[in-house]
Amino acid sequence: MQSEELQRLTASEPLTLAEEYEMQQSWMRDENKCTFIILDRDTYDKTQNEIEAMVGDTNLFFANDLDHVVAEAEIMIAETQARGKHIGWRAMLLMLMYGVTSLHVRQYVVKITRDNQISINMFEKMGFVLTSTSEVFNEVTLNRIVDDSWITWLTATVGEYDVIEED
Repeated sequence: MQSEELQRLTASEPLTLAEEYEMQQSWMRDENKCTFIILDRDTYDKTQNEIEAMVGDTNLFFANDLDHVVAEAEIMIAETQARGKHIGWRAMLLMLMYGVTSLHVRQYVVKITRDNQISINMFEKMGFVLTSTSEVFNEVTLNRIVDDSWITWLTATVGEYDVIEED
């Protein structure tokens, strides 16, 4: 990732393409990480090319939680032309739903750079609540307990979807 804006918004370090591929391979083997690659449907429908349609990713991280009850969630829309189209909103909702229904997550945590107001607003609209602010790391932490009322909201908001397992 070479975009300075993206590095700032995601608190990430620049990686070479080889490092990106190496990281993806290690994540694929790590049982404490779950990644969805986000495709732009319009681009994919026109090109039938997954690589060209890639616009970002969403992740769940499980830290020292053998039951995967608590997950840290994150999202990145890397392609600027894909922002503001609710692609990130939809992808994050699907990841949260997958976490609840397939991985049995009972609490979500997000850590967001303090000046990334768009991301903060999105998670607050999803029912996340601010729980802490770190001056040292320049980030805020928001949490969402998975309860019956939130699952009802999430299910209604997501609507119909299919999970397609790939090896």
